[in-house]
Amino acid sequence: MESAGCETCFDRFDSQKPHCAFGIAGVCCKNCNIGPCRITKKSPKGVCGADADLIVARNLLRWVAAGTASHGARGREIMLALKATGEGRLDIPIAGAQKLKKSAAQLGINTDGKTVEELAVELSDILLEDLSRAVPNEHKTLHAFAAKERQELWRKLDLVPISAYHEVFEALHRTGTGTDGDWRNVMKQLLRCGLAFAWSSVLGSSIAMDSLFGLPERSTVKTNLGALKQGYVNIAVHGHSPLLVSEIVRQGRSEEFIRLAREKGALGIQFYGICCSGLSAMYRYGGVIPLSNAIGAELVLGTGALDLWVADVQDVFPAIMEVAKCFKTTVVTTSDSARLPGAEHYGYDHHHSNLGDTALLAKKIINRAIESFAERRDVPVFIPAYEVEAEIGFSVEFATSRFGSMDVLAQALKDGKIAGIVNLVGCNNPRVLYEKAITDITRKLIENDVLVLTNGCASFPLLKLGYCHARALENAGPGLKELLAPDLPPVWHMGECLDNARASAFFKALSDALGRDMKDLPFAFASPEWSNEKGVGAALGFRLLGINSYHSVYPPVQGSENVMKYLFEDTRETLGSVMVVEVDPMKLADRILLDISHKRERLGWK
Repeated sequence: MESAGCETCFDRFDSQKPHCAFGIAGVCCKNCNIGPCRITKKSPKGVCGADADLIVARNLLRWVAAGTASHGARGREIMLALKATGEGRLDIPIAGAQKLKKSAAQLGINTDGKTVEELAVELSDILLEDLSRAVPNEHKTLHAFAAKERQELWRKLDLVPISAYHEVFEALHRTGTGTDGDWRNVMKQLLRCGLAFAWSSVLGSSIAMDSLFGLPERSTVKTNLGALKQGYVNIAVHGHSPLLVSEIVRQGRSEEFIRLAREKGALGIQFYGICCSGLSAMYRYGGVIPLSNAIGAELVLGTGALDLWVADVQDVFPAIMEVAKCFKTTVVTTSDSARLPGAEHYGYDHHHSNLGDTALLAKKIINRAIESFAERRDVPVFIPAYEVEAEIGFSVEFATSRFGSMDVLAQALKDGKIAGIVNLVGCNNPRVLYEKAITDITRKLIENDVLVLTNGCASFPLLKLGYCHARALENAGPGLKELLAPDLPPVWHMGECLDNARASAFFKALSDALGRDMKDLPFAFASPEWSNEKGVGAALGFRLLGINSYHSVYPPVQGSENVMKYLFEDTRETLGSVMVVEVDPMKLADRILLDISHKRERLGWK
């Protein structure tokens, strides 16, 4: 790419140095036009009187609110689609009927004598209500699925959210000019947003997705850039919204479009996954090859092998347009929320009034891919000769089927064959060596008999470097190796970033099987390289469950000793968990192992 004159996010990161110390410390306030104000020893308060504690807390709350809105917005689209399918306005099959029925029953819906379509409408109405409720009432999803011990604690602390919309609305309100001046009260709203993030934006969206598109399927995939295929109409799906992507994949496998591709000289049509749209399609439809997270997207484009790049929402950097131009790759956007200058647009309107046109939109996009293939015959292609196999599609349902019940894994945890379980996820960040923190920590964890769950952007290096294959057992400790051999990997790939819901369900199932609170068990959440607002929300969601979160990148809170102490120490007393930051990944892995060991000691487990 350097020889072609194409810059990457790594080049732009270097050109930004030195980074603004006020921004890194979180003590720059741009909430009104009096400033921006920044806190120094000479000027310890902003013009309005806000000090470092308040400014840092407000900035962090706005991040969590943005993360709640991000997952909630893409979830809303699927909830609307599930409702439209039930009402007959969207012609796609409901592939997760069993999940839909089970979730409906858990939410208190009477399922007797009702069709799947009727249940789809009722279920989606509840999920949409929890997402957007304005009049205070019970948050039904949280009430139905959260552990009772946690619900009692959240009520005691007055943290139970009204809805995701309301808590985001309230977060922006209280951080507006001259409103909430108490940093502790701002942090309380941060926790409410964290619960709304976890139980509406994440779990509610996950229920809708699994109901409409079905559960993950255990399978083996090829991955890494060597899996790119020359001579095919190559289509990358990038983003986080699976609705149109699922139809694009379905249409692209039809005899009609394969014939059209061959008429243009292609061997066929092949799909590739970037970020979570790719992971969601990968584990549901098979044959979608996972290649990269958002940070590495430009590198995938730089191979010159992609004919069409389908970009929906979130973690799609505008810089991909420059690289796409270098290699004549056609970029198509599909959401009114996420346009890119120079891209073609075939998507849903602002009101989602054209959901019924899903098949038509997908056909237009596949036709455009075939045209782009024909137009790009002179583009040089460079595909690194490296690919590996990876095992995907893990879930509570898989574990129950494979081991007979969760009791087997619970006993393995108690006996020490599994020393602990870590959900290692999150986005990536050039502030540390790209993807290395994730792989270094994972290797040390599995060497010490820790089972690793993964999803989303952090999962790509684990897929690419073989950690999600049974061959990685050669790097695992003896207990893990004995339990999982011969065919299960030491890292279980659970899907896209929304599938943190799948990981928390896994923790809860083991907690129920052991009769112990989650906060007392040797569980951990790690997002070593996190970089965006959703990453803050995900870590907060697990800390609200009483599970520590571990990171190699600091949040922008170092300008406030009080907020740092709140996150790193004080919440141990209220939530039973804290945020742990250690910039050296190997030291962070040691800290995770030490904390797991301490939890086992307190349980009296060997």
